[in-house]
Amino acid sequence: LGYALAMSMGIWLYVDGTFTIGAVYLIFHYTSMLREPLFQISRQINELQRATAGLQRIEELHRISTSIEDGDQELSTAQPLGITFDHVNFAYNPNEPVLKNVSFTLEPGKTLGLLGRTGSGKTTMTRLLFRFYDIDDGDILLGNQSIKTIKLDDLRRHVGLVTQDVQLFNATVRENLALFNPDIPDEKIIATLDDLDLGSWYANLPNGLDTEIAAGSSRLSAGEAQLLAFTRVFLKDPGLVILDEPSSRLDPATERKINRAVEHLLADRTGIIIAHRLSTVEKVDNIMILE
Repeated sequence: LGYALAMSMGIWLYVDGTFTIGAVYLIFHYTSMLREPLFQISRQINELQRATAGLQRIEELHRISTSIEDGDQELSTAQPLGITFDHVNFAYNPNEPVLKNVSFTLEPGKTLGLLGRTGSGKTTMTRLLFRFYDIDDGDILLGNQSIKTIKLDDLRRHVGLVTQDVQLFNATVRENLALFNPDIPDEKIIATLDDLDLGSWYANLPNGLDTEIAAGSSRLSAGEAQLLAFTRVFLKDPGLVILDEPSSRLDPATERKINRAVEHLLADRTGIIIAHRLSTVEKVDNIMILE
């Protein structure tokens, strides 16, 4: 419409003798120059609407209050930690039970291989140990303490978890490994990297521990990212370690390196290894299968 109006007005004024052909061209050209700024304004209005919707969702998230009540006791730092599930029942949704009457005891310093079909509740058990959810019935004990009585920060400080998917932050290598804890010395981080066969990887970093890593960094292989997750747990020094299929997507050579890291990590610690194949749990003390 703008082009048509500019052309019509230009032709009319040209025929009338008011405009030269050059003036008609300028009017038409100025009209075309208005197009891109108008499109930019339109895009920015759309972005503003999306941002407003995002802010509303963030506000709704902040208004949600957790149903998990914090405990008032500190977790005994005696390592390793024993685990007891005492007739545990749990469901994410009412009338859709995930765990039904689960009872077992894992002695301190022992390792448990946890097997079962997809959806049998293996990962759910780890979420319950972290108290991401509260059980419906029964009790879970760490050491001799009910998990509900333990302070959440204390609980999660003494329980380490390594999953298949490693979350990296837009931060330095130091901050990614220490999880932003400034009290962990650089010497301890470097020594742990050497113990996990990551010394050559660290030596190639352009700025050492100050090297920036982007979230989902393509500079890391799957095996290196997994070993970084092990480094985090080593630096945390927990009494209980949970490994959720840590080597399911790795090549055989990297898997052997991961298995050595697993043996190192589980030394003098209680461990739970969630697996889909028996080769992952060849060296555990006990195997439990969830139906």
